[in-house]
Amino acid sequence: MIRNGCLLAIALLLAGCASVPIPDPPGGDQEERKVLLLINYAQRVATMTAEQQRRDYSASNQAFARDKDAMSRMRLALLLATPGTSVHDATRAASLLEPMATPRDAASPLRSLARLLYAQLHERASEQKRTDQMREQIEALKVVERTLREQIEALKEVERTILERGLDSQPRRK
Repeated sequence: MIRNGCLLAIALLLAGCASVPIPDPPGGDQEERKVLLLINYAQRVATMTAEQQRRDYSASNQAFARDKDAMSRMRLALLLATPGTSVHDATRAASLLEPMATPRDAASPLRSLARLLYAQLHERASEQKRTDQMREQIEALKVVERTLREQIEALKEVERTILERGLDSQPRRK
């Protein structure tokens, strides 16, 4: 009986807790909408023509010059960070994102997006650096290969010359 009473009390407490709303952080819902808008914008940028991208860059750059708020900063950074665009500038995008990517407000969805994009830009930059280093190594190996091939051909020529001299010095049989 006591056991059933305890179970009933726990069930009632849990039912009461389920109806208590958990408050959202101030502005959280609005920031989540901003993040969704920015993601949609990034998808649109990827499908724009080069001319549309340049026009949008000009407009975004002017908007950021007028008002350096988080939305205009993120919009310009997303445009510059999108690979394959006519206005791609990963270095400038990273510099725009850096102030927002610092972990001052870890709960902010906008800052989380900024940190994600900033980390991707740094990863791409390090991958590009590794790719460039590998290209340099490949070019150096090609030079070594070319040199070795030339040396092999020179050795073959020396060998042919020695063989010819050897044949010329031997008496000819009739």
